[in-house]
Amino acid sequence: MTDARPHVDRVNPPTLSPPTGFSHAVVATGTRLVLLAGQTALDTDGKIVGDTLPAQFTQALTNLLTALHTTGGTPADLARVTIYTTDVAAYRTHARELGHIWRDLAGRDYPAMAVIGVVRLWDEEALVEIDGMAMLP
Repeated sequence: MTDARPHVDRVNPPTLSPPTGFSHAVVATGTRLVLLAGQTALDTDGKIVGDTLPAQFTQALTNLLTALHTTGGTPADLARVTIYTTDVAAYRTHARELGHIWRDLAGRDYPAMAVIGVVRLWDEEALVEIDGMAMLP
């Protein structure tokens, strides 16, 4: 009998640069693919909260994880995350702090990830947006 539970294998080939805060590849198996819409630092009133990238990152990641939890998923089920930022230089400057925020909220099971610089996001005040995919039973 095969195991029907979802499984996310993180693959980091030794011939690639060691990953920091992401996995080079993720093999996801399961029965439900959850596509998570991009989340910014919107509060429940639809207003952007936080004036700094770390503050907005915290709220955006919290929003993404809230959406994931409502589907029955956990951060360990995340297979892919894309982070869009209006300031890649600021993202790099705050990378250590953002990594701590990630670990505090989502743990150390890193999905395949990308950070993409964009001119602006839907809400002009938004500095970061996070979307993702997860594999659930």
